[in-house]
Amino acid sequence: MASEAEAQDDGGRPAASSTYPVEEIAAAWRRERPGTPVSSIGIVTPIWRLAKLLGDDRRRVLNRAGMDPATLDLLSVLRRGGPPYTLSTRELSRRTMVTAGAISQRVARAERDGLVTRRPGEGRPRTVLVELTPAGHDLVESTVDQVLGREAELIDALAPEQQEQLAGLLRILLQDVQHRLGDDRITQVGED
Repeated sequence: MASEAEAQDDGGRPAASSTYPVEEIAAAWRRERPGTPVSSIGIVTPIWRLAKLLGDDRRRVLNRAGMDPATLDLLSVLRRGGPPYTLSTRELSRRTMVTAGAISQRVARAERDGLVTRRPGEGRPRTVLVELTPAGHDLVESTVDQVLGREAELIDALAPEQQEQLAGLLRILLQDVQHRLGDDRITQVGED
């Protein structure tokens, strides 16, 4: 195996050798642009890569289950709400952190598929209530087990204490970034 001094690319620069390139990316920027802040690379780059990998894997699991991420989000919010598994469209929008228009589209698709029903709210003419149907309840029950079971497998390289510590650190970072950006919406990775 060549030493670091011997391993060079065609331009005479050190060749990439790590299976975890974050350090190499930071080192390359330090070399090419001394003074450029690179401390975020060790955090942001792995988060983006994990988000991509986890998002792609979740979509595969959902595809096998016959569901899409938006429908899972809608049905999960209704299911987590507890009996009678009914929320207003306004509350759904708040809890899913998507626009009223997006909720309307999600509800229409889920209603067409027999997963939810909607009806006017009592005594409030503009309120629309959305209720999970038995078919929607069964689908979310089986799908949530598949998704969360798979994601538990994917993070089991971390001990429970490490998972708890990472969850706490990510919560702090997320809340601070949201505050700094003035944006508390959470959407799918890469969506506006």
